[in-house]
Amino acid sequence: MVSFLTKIFIKDYNNTTSSAVRQAYGILCGAVGIAFNILLFIGKFLAGLFSNSIAITADAFNNLSDAASSVITLIGFKMAGQKPDPDHPFGHGRIEYLTGAFVSLAILVMAFELMKSSVSKILHPEEMTFSLLIIVILIVSIIVKLYMSLYNTRISKKINSAAMKATAIDSLSDSLATTAVLIATLISHFTGVNIDGYCGILVGLFIFYAGFSAIKDTINPLLGQSPDPEFVQNIEDIVLSYDIVLGIHDLIVHDYGPGRRMVSLHAEVPASGNLLTLHDTIDNIEHELRNTLQCDAVIHMDPICNDDKETLELKEYALNSIHKLSAELTLHDFRLVKGPTHTNIIFDVVVPYNFTYSDSEIREYLSNEFSVLNQNYYTVIDIDKAYR
Repeated sequence: MVSFLTKIFIKDYNNTTSSAVRQAYGILCGAVGIAFNILLFIGKFLAGLFSNSIAITADAFNNLSDAASSVITLIGFKMAGQKPDPDHPFGHGRIEYLTGAFVSLAILVMAFELMKSSVSKILHPEEMTFSLLIIVILIVSIIVKLYMSLYNTRISKKINSAAMKATAIDSLSDSLATTAVLIATLISHFTGVNIDGYCGILVGLFIFYAGFSAIKDTINPLLGQSPDPEFVQNIEDIVLSYDIVLGIHDLIVHDYGPGRRMVSLHAEVPASGNLLTLHDTIDNIEHELRNTLQCDAVIHMDPICNDDKETLELKEYALNSIHKLSAELTLHDFRLVKGPTHTNIIFDVVVPYNFTYSDSEIREYLSNEFSVLNQNYYTVIDIDKAYR
């Protein structure tokens, strides 16, 4: 059904790199989610009322909160799609992450309230009423929620949306929760054992786990998580496809919301190259990154000597030295500054976070490695951390 509505209401629906198309997907899915959840709330609320089941009633109000969450998601996509303005030159894309966080918090609050009500039900149990209509309503609810989870998951991958992924997780947990309610209803009817309150707690735990998982996915981009490895690889493939680029480093990705990424990196180029020619090529690379990956890139040129025998030999020696410590270590910006009494060997070493050795220990180790080679070699080493 959603695929059918997509073709009707979303123009150019396959162009998911367009912010307008992403916004349309979010609004459509939000509207469909509101409709489904309100219908489920009405059906399950009546079922809970007739059966005197706290688990079914709580599950109904969970669907009502899901409808409210869909409203928040819809508004969030609408606001996130606003164009940049003087106060927000990078756009409003992070609003999508905020709406995902609000949805996740609503899920956690509902889980807490449900578990509190379920404890009360365990302490003060009430007899449940069974009917075939109630069973049918619960089964239909499970099927609808599974369908909602499937289409939200598919579209979240299609448009790379954390908020949509949170909604998909919520729908899946709702389906599992309603399954638990259905089992409790059947057990109560056929055995006379009332486990309604216990199933309510189980439902609450499902919902709590879903909310916790969803909030991680929406908060991490706001805290500055590592960029998507596939996105980084695409950047490297494009930049290194140009012959003048000998290597890249210090790659940083700033995420201002889906489709709004800023990239900066250092590209190593031959020191002997023509400056104007090199600059023109770097401009072309920036344009290709923008057109292909929809990101704004700023590239700094690092001139390196790739035709000096001594420099190349000492760089190879430095690489072998750092790899004795760990194969994870890399280096860049290697250069020599020769003087009448000594030679400065200058380079940066990229070290993973929580590495075994401290920065000072790495510097001391490499200084000793070069002093053994030649007493007149002085090392000037910067320690970098990888931002990816």
